[in-house]
Amino acid sequence: MFDPKDLKFTQSHEWISADDSLVTVGISDHAQDLLGDIVFIELPEIGRSVSVGEAVAVVESVKAASDIYAPLGGTIEAVNEALDTDPTLVNASAYGSGWLFKIRIESADAPSDSLMDYKTYQSDFVE
Repeated sequence: MFDPKDLKFTQSHEWISADDSLVTVGISDHAQDLLGDIVFIELPEIGRSVSVGEAVAVVESVKAASDIYAPLGGTIEAVNEALDTDPTLVNASAYGSGWLFKIRIESADAPSDSLMDYKTYQSDFVE
C-alpha cells in the first residue's frame, strides 16, 4: 500500500509513486469517490509508448466514464490485471491494490514540477 503523503498528484487526479525510473500510477481517493462505483477499467497495452498528458486508460463508473492521463512519458511496463475481474479494487483501495499501471520513464522525463505533493493536492482539490 502506498502512503498518499509520499505520492505526487496531477491536476487530473492521477497519483504517482516513483521507484527510480519505474512509476506506479493510480487515481486519487478523491477521484474514485467522485466517480462512485467503478464497473469497468480499460487499461493500456504493455509496451505502449506514452507522452505526458496523453489519455492512456478509461475508468467507467455508474456515473460516468473518465480518461486517465499519463503523468509522465515513457513505456507502459505493467498493468494491474486484477482490475480486469474486480474494478472495484480502485474504490476499495485507491492507494493500494487499486493501482492502474506502471510506466518506465525515460531519464530525461523525470517527475515534473507540475506534480503536486499530497498537502497541495488536498488543499487545491479536496478541501
